[in-house]
Amino acid sequence: MLNGKKIVVVMPAYNAARTLRQTYDDVIAQGIVDRVIVVDDASNDATTSIARTLPGVRLHTHPVNRGYGANQKTCYRLALEEGADIVIMVHPDYQYTPRLIPAMASLVAGGLYPVVLGSRILGGRALAGGMPLWKYVGNRLLTLTQNILFGAKLSEYHTGYRAFSRDVLALLPLEANSDDFDFDSEVLAEILWFGHLIGEVTCPTTYFPEASSIGLGGSVRYGIGCLRTAVTYRLARAGLVSSRLFPAKMRRTFQEHT
Repeated sequence: MLNGKKIVVVMPAYNAARTLRQTYDDVIAQGIVDRVIVVDDASNDATTSIARTLPGVRLHTHPVNRGYGANQKTCYRLALEEGADIVIMVHPDYQYTPRLIPAMASLVAGGLYPVVLGSRILGGRALAGGMPLWKYVGNRLLTLTQNILFGAKLSEYHTGYRAFSRDVLALLPLEANSDDFDFDSEVLAEILWFGHLIGEVTCPTTYFPEASSIGLGGSVRYGIGCLRTAVTYRLARAGLVSSRLFPAKMRRTFQEHT
């Protein structure tokens, strides 16, 4: 715990057998995590078998592959069932260092930010950490466009390292979101829609063969989905469209009580 807050780390896993144990060990070494949840999205390797050997892990395995977004939905549902006050998502491929968990949890537990992102862009070390140039350029252009449409100033929207307060997760209409990679951008758009602040910390990352990565074709589809979400957000803010991702009634109710 931290400041009396129960901290749960969730790992949306898919074919993570080679790095899962290393990630888990580093998560536990931080000394503040109360529970680790691993959701295996029907991996083709030994991810589930390895997860069963990790002390104190709550394991859930999807019988069929449902997608990255669906995996996160299960992660967050289980974390809330565990009574988590702070939920931190860490990919089990060890691309993001778990050593930032105390810093990210502190920002949430201290009431400074209800949501904190581990940014690969802050600090200027993304390319040095092995991020492919084409992916870096795409990240920067897509983030610039999203900031304009969202009216925000985040350094990136595409990190898989995120910390949330329980109140935020319980509020968001997560089941309305995509079951695919679009889920990540939809979640941040919904957080901004409800008027929450988003904090960022610089996060060194390492790219290596075992780290999961979307190929060029998947990245293009993901980018199109991000732009679609941002445009829908802007139109919903202007009252020109309705969207299940951005429910106007829920937004008004939330603002009336804050």
